[in-house]
Amino acid sequence: MNAPAIVWFRNDLRISDNPALTAAARTGAPLVALYILDDESPGEWRTGAAARWWLHHSLRALSESLAGRGVTLTLRRGRAHYVFEQIVAETGADAVFWNKLYEPWAIRRDAELEAQLRDDAVKTHCFQESVLFEPEKLRTKLGENFRMFTPFWRACLASPPPDRPLPAPESLHAAPLPPDSDDLDDWRLLPQNPDWAIGMRKVWLVGETAARAELADFARHHVGDYKVERDFMGRVGVSRLSPHLHFGELSPREVWHAISEPQSIGGEAYLRELGWREFCHHLLISNWDLPDRPLDRTFERFPYRDDETSLDAWRNGQTGYPLVDAAMRELWITGWMHNRARLVSASFLIKHLLIDWRKGERWFWDTLVDADLANNSANWQWVAGCGADAAPYFRIFNPALQGEKFDPDGAYVRRYVPELAALDVRYIHRPWAAPEDVLRAAGVRLGVTYPHPIVDHTEARERALAAFESMRTQPSLRETVATKPLTS
Repeated sequence: MNAPAIVWFRNDLRISDNPALTAAARTGAPLVALYILDDESPGEWRTGAAARWWLHHSLRALSESLAGRGVTLTLRRGRAHYVFEQIVAETGADAVFWNKLYEPWAIRRDAELEAQLRDDAVKTHCFQESVLFEPEKLRTKLGENFRMFTPFWRACLASPPPDRPLPAPESLHAAPLPPDSDDLDDWRLLPQNPDWAIGMRKVWLVGETAARAELADFARHHVGDYKVERDFMGRVGVSRLSPHLHFGELSPREVWHAISEPQSIGGEAYLRELGWREFCHHLLISNWDLPDRPLDRTFERFPYRDDETSLDAWRNGQTGYPLVDAAMRELWITGWMHNRARLVSASFLIKHLLIDWRKGERWFWDTLVDADLANNSANWQWVAGCGADAAPYFRIFNPALQGEKFDPDGAYVRRYVPELAALDVRYIHRPWAAPEDVLRAAGVRLGVTYPHPIVDHTEARERALAAFESMRTQPSLRETVATKPLTS
C-alpha cells in the first residue's frame, strides 16, 4: 500500500486551483489534509483577532468541502516542526505538499522544516499559488528589486500571463485512518465575551463557495464601473474580495481570469490594483523588516508624538471628523474598511495627529479580517511617505473635502455615525460649521452627542509640514515636537 501524502493547508483554504492539493491527488497516494495553527513562529504578527474570526469560519467551510470528498481535515496546534514530527510518525507519510507563503517568518520556518523532513526521508513539494508572478523573479534591468510600482507593473505585464486556474480534483483518495484532530471550537478563535463579531456576521459569508459567488457577482455587475465607482464609499463600487484572497478561498489566478477576459476599462483598473497587491509582496520579500522599519531610513528621525488620548479617539471613531470616524467605526463593526477611507483615516493618524504609522499598522492588523502582512505594512508606509513609491509627505488629506467629494450625499457617514444621520447634507462632513439651529434640528450637540474636532485641519497641516522639514534639516533630531493640543 502506498504511504500517505500530507497536504498542508495554509492560506489556501480551497479545493479549486490549489496546486498542492492537485499535485498530491495526482500521485494516487492516500491523503492526509492538515492545518496547523502555529501561533509561535509569527511572533507579534500572529493572526489578529478579526482575522481569527474569519479563519474559524473558513476552516469550517474547508472541512465540510473536504468531507464531501471523503477526506477529513486534521487540525493541530503548535510549532509546525513538532506537529510534523508527530503526524509523520502517526501516519508513515513519505511526502508533504504545500503552497508557498511570503511572510519572512514563514520563509524561515519552511526552509527549516524542509531540511528536517529531508533528514527524515520525507519529500517536500512546494508550489506558487498566492501571487500571480513569483516575486523573486521580477527584477529591474540592473537586476535590482523594484522600488516603483509603474515599472514593476510593466514587468508583470511583460511576463507570461498567469496560468489558467486548475479545476478541483475529480476525486481524492483519503488515508484510511486519519490522525486525531483538535476540535476547532477548542481553539477559541471566535470572540468569547463580549461578542464583538455581531456586525461581521451580518456582512460576510466566509468560505470558497461564498468567495466564488462574490467574484462572479463583481465580474458580472460591477467591474465595468470600477474605475469610476471605486472611490465612493457609500456605494457598491469595490469587490470586497481581499479577505477571500488573503485566506486563499480564491486564488489570484481565478480573479485575474474572471476580470481580464471580458476586457473593460474598469477591469484594467482593477487588475492594476491586483498588481499593487503583487508589488506589496515583492517589497516584503526583499525587505523583511518592512512591517517595522521605514524603507526611507530618513523617517527613523521623524518626530512622532506620544498621544494616547488622540490615538484612542482615532481608534474609537471619536475624532470629530465624520469621515474619519465613519471609517474607524466601519472597521470595528465589519472588520473591513473601504480603500478610500483607509487612505484618509491613515493619513489623519500620521499627519494630523503626528502618531507613528506603526501604531496604526498594528491596530489594523488586529481589527481587519483581510489583515495581510505585505499589504498592511507597505500601504501604511505609502501613506506615511516613507515607503516605496510613497505618497509625498505634503499630501495631507482634508477629511471634510474628501467626504464631500467621495461621500457627496453623506450615505457613508450616516450609516456609521448615526448621531449625525439627520444633519443637513451641507454640514454632514463638517458639523462644526453648522449653525446652532441646524444642529438642534438634527439632534446634534457638539461636545455632547458628537465630539468637537480634536485638531484643527489647517493648524495640523502646518504642524505636520514643520515636523517633516525638521526631519530633513536636522539629521540628529530625535526629540518629539511639542505636544500642545490643537483645537478648532
